[in-house]
Amino acid sequence: MSALCVRGKAGFSGYSRVLCARLSTPPHQQPPGTEGRGHSTEHNPREKADSRAQLWSRYREMKKLVYDLLPPGVCNLLNPATICSNNEISLADIEIYGFDYDYTLAEYSNELHKMIFNTARDILIKQYKYPEGIGKYEYIPGFAIRGLHYDIQKSLLMKIDAFHYIQLGTAYRGLKAVPDEEVIELYGGSPHIPLFQMSDFYGKGSSMKQFMDIFSLPEMTLISCVTDFFITNGIDFDPVNLYKDTTDAIRDVHVKGMIYEWIEKDMEHYILHREEIYAVLKRLVRHNKKVFLITNSPFSFVNKGMIYMVGKNWRDLFDVIIVKADKPAFFTDRRKPFRRLDEKGSMQWDRINSLEKGKIYKQGNLFDFLQLTGWRGSKVLYFGDHLYSDLADLMLRHGWRTGAIVPELETEIRIINTEQYMHSLTWQQALTGLLERMQMYQDAESKQVLKEWMRERQELRSITKNLFNPQFGSIFRTYHNPTYFSRRLIRFSDIYMASIGCLLNYDINFTFYPRRTPLQHEAPLWMDQLCTGCMKTPFLGEMVHIR
Repeated sequence: MSALCVRGKAGFSGYSRVLCARLSTPPHQQPPGTEGRGHSTEHNPREKADSRAQLWSRYREMKKLVYDLLPPGVCNLLNPATICSNNEISLADIEIYGFDYDYTLAEYSNELHKMIFNTARDILIKQYKYPEGIGKYEYIPGFAIRGLHYDIQKSLLMKIDAFHYIQLGTAYRGLKAVPDEEVIELYGGSPHIPLFQMSDFYGKGSSMKQFMDIFSLPEMTLISCVTDFFITNGIDFDPVNLYKDTTDAIRDVHVKGMIYEWIEKDMEHYILHREEIYAVLKRLVRHNKKVFLITNSPFSFVNKGMIYMVGKNWRDLFDVIIVKADKPAFFTDRRKPFRRLDEKGSMQWDRINSLEKGKIYKQGNLFDFLQLTGWRGSKVLYFGDHLYSDLADLMLRHGWRTGAIVPELETEIRIINTEQYMHSLTWQQALTGLLERMQMYQDAESKQVLKEWMRERQELRSITKNLFNPQFGSIFRTYHNPTYFSRRLIRFSDIYMASIGCLLNYDINFTFYPRRTPLQHEAPLWMDQLCTGCMKTPFLGEMVHIR
């Protein structure tokens, strides 16, 4: 977290203390006649009117505080180029840096998604004989977000939180939202998805698939568009066949090398931030760090891209280079040996007894890699964009430190820094605190007031969600819980950032300290809780009344 973030949070704490103190209601301030019992005023019209007036008075007081006392500069708390830490990690302890290639070293423009969508759509029509009408659909940038789950049998694309609950309002069949009532009915009267129905360790399951790859954005959009065509035209279809055909068409685009051809023909158009990549690698080498590359992409493609980003001598910056690694199997399957490639990219037959600097190796497995290099444990830091294929096994099985590249982070932080988001979220938190503290008022008129507040709270939640994505909201949060994506991000990465270039903002020996996240039972002493509204917990001075 940048120093800017820390200073901003500290400056915000005074405001939150005022908010918390105003919202807490010690017993001596309770309405007359209500000590020691719930605030029921069913038999006293005067108390009923007084309680309704008191509720609205407290509401207006809180709203004035939220909109008048937000300090100047509060909307620039976060630096979009920050590195966020889930676990304490000192770069001084890191001796070896490893990198994936696609969407880690090489970041691509969104134009590539349009090409993938259009090509896979045409494959469905020409090779799988899907209706010509599907050809009218164009790629919809921003329709889907990464981390969504897809129920294959029910044709539902949806966002699920860390507790396996569907975020209502984010379930789509085709291009149309499915009503909340229907979603709940489809899952047996609850929006909860049982563990056995969820995807497996790598995001794949027999009936549920989680889309974790950045390349999956056009895939989700194509599935939704094809489904929309069949539903709109009243055509009966098998959802399992539709899913398989669509994913196979997308796979063909990758397997047949079309993406490689597009990028190689116009690297300037598709590859972003190339200057930063050279600067990061050069700095690591200058500080005597070992550097390696493990990618699933072929050498010819990687070679052309690295020449474009770094220069023709790019291989001099790497101690080990492995292509066509077949991750995640590379991390778990011992059977494939390393194969050396010659300068033309042809495989050699000789036994590999060492991994030499400047040479190119294909396939192999992590167990041989560890034996040949001796690069083990927490002195290794590996960066990748796919939480499952790149990072999960390395952290859980082998004890490497891991860094997740999350390009969406930059956009989301910029949204968080807006005045609209800050005001909406802060008032939403204050209103939630009001609801919790004032729910003891049980007369009919007070209940009506609380219902109005509940409706306003839901509207605020929808506004906040739509700032990120009108269909699915933020990739990191449901309305209040972390998403399933966030849960995996925290589990499988020590640090995460928008791009590799973010490393340039920190000293080579910098230590990342995660903020102590307050647990629900802890007193509101932490800055993060003060910032986001500790209104639901009285301050320590008032706890004497509770005790």
